[in-house]
Amino acid sequence: MEEKRKAAVSAVGLVKDGDIVGLGTGSTARYAILELGKKIEKEELDILGIPTSKATEALAKKCGIPLTTLQEYEVIDIDIDGADQVDSDLNLIKGGGGAHTREKIVASCSKRLVIIVDDSKLVKKLNIPVPVEVLPFSWKPTASKIKELGANPIIRQTDDNREYITDNKNFILDCDFGLIKDPRKLEKELNEVIGVIENGIFAGFTCEVHVGSKKGVNILK
Repeated sequence: MEEKRKAAVSAVGLVKDGDIVGLGTGSTARYAILELGKKIEKEELDILGIPTSKATEALAKKCGIPLTTLQEYEVIDIDIDGADQVDSDLNLIKGGGGAHTREKIVASCSKRLVIIVDDSKLVKKLNIPVPVEVLPFSWKPTASKIKELGANPIIRQTDDNREYITDNKNFILDCDFGLIKDPRKLEKELNEVIGVIENGIFAGFTCEVHVGSKKGVNILK
């Protein structure tokens, strides 16, 4: 999709020689990884990437991006990632690709989180189901406790009706809260539920959002 590619090109333009770069997961982040591979080849950039999923790791290697880990570099210069929704305060819902736990860890280690989306992802208030990664051992009681917070949790499944398994070997509950009035509060409440690993609300993480549209790229800060 051209709008996603435009946003990706804009964000990748921020990467400088010597940077440690967080590599997001998902269809929009894929464009950024492809562009970063081209930029490395064209400009002979000396950078290292930290992937947020096995799929991203495989694509980055294919694109010739040298990789490292958080064990080697605890501080990331710039993290480029996509989002499923962005509200007017730049809070996010992520996790459609099932990688939000690793994505949030990488974001928390980054000096600068740059989100790339097309303009269809912008909303005034977050309102889509929140992905919540949970331990398989106790997913049903965990779902019941999340339901007490006002959600309708549904376990994510694959096309062949099996439980979706994350790279961390956990399950995901997609939890519909309707309109989310206070993302920061809900993010905290979800992570206080025993059995929850991490949820897909990113409140207060974003430095800027590069929004691709037919007209070009708009940068929100």
